[in-house]
Amino acid sequence: MLDVDPLLDDPQTRIVVCCGSGGVGKTTTAAALGLRAAERGRKVVVLTIDPARRLAQSMGIDSLDNTPRRVKGVDDSAGGELHAMMLDMKRTFDEIVEAHADPDRAAAILGNPFYQSLSAGFAGTQEYMAMEKLGQLRGRDEWDLIVVDTPPSRSALDFLDAPKRLGSFLDGKLIRVLLAPAKVGGRAGMKFLNVGMSMMTGVLGKVLGGQFLKDVQTFVAAMDSMFGGFRTRADATYKLLQAPGTAFLVVAAPERDALREAAYFVQRLAAEDMPLAGLVLNRVHGSGADRLSAERAIAAAENLEDPRIVDQGDGKAGVRNSPDTQGSSESAEPESGAAPDATAPGSAPTPSPEAPSPTAPGTPADPSAGTQATAPDGTPERSVDGLAAGLLRLHAERMHLLAREQRTRDRFTARHPEVAVTEVAALPGDVHDLAGLRDVGARLATDRPELPDPGA
Repeated sequence: MLDVDPLLDDPQTRIVVCCGSGGVGKTTTAAALGLRAAERGRKVVVLTIDPARRLAQSMGIDSLDNTPRRVKGVDDSAGGELHAMMLDMKRTFDEIVEAHADPDRAAAILGNPFYQSLSAGFAGTQEYMAMEKLGQLRGRDEWDLIVVDTPPSRSALDFLDAPKRLGSFLDGKLIRVLLAPAKVGGRAGMKFLNVGMSMMTGVLGKVLGGQFLKDVQTFVAAMDSMFGGFRTRADATYKLLQAPGTAFLVVAAPERDALREAAYFVQRLAAEDMPLAGLVLNRVHGSGADRLSAERAIAAAENLEDPRIVDQGDGKAGVRNSPDTQGSSESAEPESGAAPDATAPGSAPTPSPEAPSPTAPGTPADPSAGTQATAPDGTPERSVDGLAAGLLRLHAERMHLLAREQRTRDRFTARHPEVAVTEVAALPGDVHDLAGLRDVGARLATDRPELPDPGA
């Protein structure tokens, strides 16, 4: 089992990264871990890259931005603090330019059309900026613990690949060609530019336009002095993620696709020498009546819905067990020529279960019969037996779900027995405040069942 509290309490743990496929609860898990660590005495900042802004809502903050904001309502009796922020990709890029370029060059870069497109949504920029922001937060050494909610990309490990992709981009042939005129300079540079650009404009200009290529070249020339810094910082942050003070938590739901993706994350983290703390299995269902199997629940529901399937109550047990009829297969039938059972001469025969007697006008319907009563508003009322049967079928569905989730988890643990696991029970509603996050944190730490033990 994964024990979360020792991980959060360890002062050597400085970074916790929550990764996993989309929609499995990474943001909620990251926020709950941050809150629990803060209330146990750590000074925590939670960095989210989730554009849904659920983290801000659950922490009672009107909005999050690129600046860490302290969360109110946290129990600080242990001396901890909780801060939260949401990555602003473009603003982070702007801050890098402003910090590593002189004012004139920074103004030229920030006003460049290609830069504006790149910083607003170029593929991989969000992941790289998340790495940059993580490096900035760690470099300030202002917080004991940084909890990172990875980007909601198709593959959450794009977060790890961003430095490599940036290096490939900076070392690409196009960048080298565009940088060459600035490096050569003078007439030779112009001559090279004419040759190089004429080749590119012949192919790319028709597709992208000459103005676009000019904007790219202007951007590259202005960024030339900063490219080395990008690569250096990216490599430093990547090594930081491999350091012993970092812990990765893979978050997954107990579903086949989510756990298959989690298995991929586990393998990739091992291949990249990233320290994996364990798996958080989120939204696990449970039941306080799991001793009643699905098969027995369905059988009982069928019995209530159709009493002819099996005997109910005493049924014919009294007739079968009568000493006067032992050993006779015809004992339950009236003798030949005998009068039917009646309360008085001439009275109507007692109806059999196959032929229920009609109900007199105004007489309430018998729930055990097939007739259904009506409520004052005219809508049909379900009998007690009908309600009980419906509940039994719901219980059977829940037990099937529990069995399916257990099989899925067992397959994962059989393939990855080295991965520690903690389960978080499914909550009846969405988490929207600190109380909900506190509850999730308690479930993360104690592996608490969904329902309290009646015997506790």
